[in-house]
Amino acid sequence: MRKKIVFCNGRALLFLSGLFLFGIPFMGRAQFSFTGQLRTRTELRDGYGALSAKGNTPAFLTSQRTRLTFNYSSHRVVLQAAVQDVRIWGADASTISSADGNRLGVHEAWAEIILANAADSAFPSSSIGYLSVKIGRQELVYDDQRLLGNLDWLQQARRHDAILVKFLHKGWQADLGAAFNQNTDAINYNGTYYTPANLPAYVKDSKGNLMPLPTGLVPLANASGISTRNGAPSLATPAGTNGMNQDYKAMQFLYLSRKFGRTKLSGLLLADEFGKYRMDSVKNIAGADTGFLYGRRFDRAGVHARLTGGLLLNSQLDAQKHWTLAAGFYYQSGRDKDGLSIGTYTSTLSITRLAGNIALTAGWDYVRGGFDPLYGTPHKFWGTMDYFYAASGSPAGGLNNPFLKIKYMAPKGRLTLGLDCHYFGLASEQKDAKGNSVGKYLGSELDLTAGYSLNKITTLEGGFTRMAAASAMEFAKGIAPGTARLNGNWAWLQVNIRPDFLARL
Repeated sequence: MRKKIVFCNGRALLFLSGLFLFGIPFMGRAQFSFTGQLRTRTELRDGYGALSAKGNTPAFLTSQRTRLTFNYSSHRVVLQAAVQDVRIWGADASTISSADGNRLGVHEAWAEIILANAADSAFPSSSIGYLSVKIGRQELVYDDQRLLGNLDWLQQARRHDAILVKFLHKGWQADLGAAFNQNTDAINYNGTYYTPANLPAYVKDSKGNLMPLPTGLVPLANASGISTRNGAPSLATPAGTNGMNQDYKAMQFLYLSRKFGRTKLSGLLLADEFGKYRMDSVKNIAGADTGFLYGRRFDRAGVHARLTGGLLLNSQLDAQKHWTLAAGFYYQSGRDKDGLSIGTYTSTLSITRLAGNIALTAGWDYVRGGFDPLYGTPHKFWGTMDYFYAASGSPAGGLNNPFLKIKYMAPKGRLTLGLDCHYFGLASEQKDAKGNSVGKYLGSELDLTAGYSLNKITTLEGGFTRMAAASAMEFAKGIAPGTARLNGNWAWLQVNIRPDFLARL
């Protein structure tokens, strides 16, 4: 039977044709791949990310990621480009409009120049195991993704515009990376001031009226300039790096790891710098009863520098790999993105027992107040409801999180089932605005997940999460006492299709 591939428009056809014209002449002496992904996720949100206010009704939505990834690999160069479109179903008008397609973006576009490779006959005199320089837009994924990860759960995922030097030799790995962000080509522009974030064209002023966003102004959490929820001042800290709209100005890191038999020890030292800003307000002049827009202008000289460093140990305790130990500690110092002095830490400890098709993990994460888990994947560690260290903000008192995880893997690998149990508490005692102590216990969460492989390229995944919160959770999330429902639910169903377009050519 003859198979047909139908493309949505002429531009897509031209793009794919260019890839084939480029790749086919080299296929005899290089590896060439062209893969895709279509991932839809339907969610029922009733208290996802933060407790839902009393009287609120659940939200229902479907999001979609569409991604095309091209990879070319030879002895001397590896090149990869990934183009993706991320959107909510219905976010665009059903009619054709020039405004459609604004969610199309380049997720990856990098090239890795190989300078030495002892395992490749193309480098006959190489005395180094592997040495390369990787430049361009790329994902940074290290260890368990606690501090550096691609955050793939989010449909848009995470990437960095960076340069990376990679070194491998006799069990050692050393990666040295750097990035410098700028959003202008400096024509008619003074200095290298950096206004971060992709900002909306229109925002609301302090009285709720729409107004054009002034050039160079990054608005605060809301029009009044005070972070609030349900009308009450927020007592929670702002969202960390995973949820803020303030990208770093510059970033440098060194990653080192060494394998000793069944044990791997790795270390990370990362410095990120944030542009200094001044507070500003702009009067909305379009209308009769208008207010002000409050925000930040990143036009100050210098940066706030933050330094994070630590170690992570992973060890197979027996030759049969029945027992696995993981332990880590990271310290953070310097100044945060707002210029506040910090000196805080996080630690993790877990042990996993693999018995047949069942893996049982018991562990404990401790995050001291003020610690920011950088550019990691919080969805993987602190509950799938994303209450902590994600876009919804984090408690000023840190987090104390003992957990228990059970995972079942069917013999043929087509079915997986998981159940995670989290206890959430504040790492340090907190007091409310009246000086009264707030209980440390925040709540408990149960995460049930399932995955089934329908075929080689299609996976069906789903889950259900239940949050049973204490009243202290209102304090931690900046919600006025007694205004939220303390129980939250979240259900999701995801279809993940990942074809390899050249597999049968």
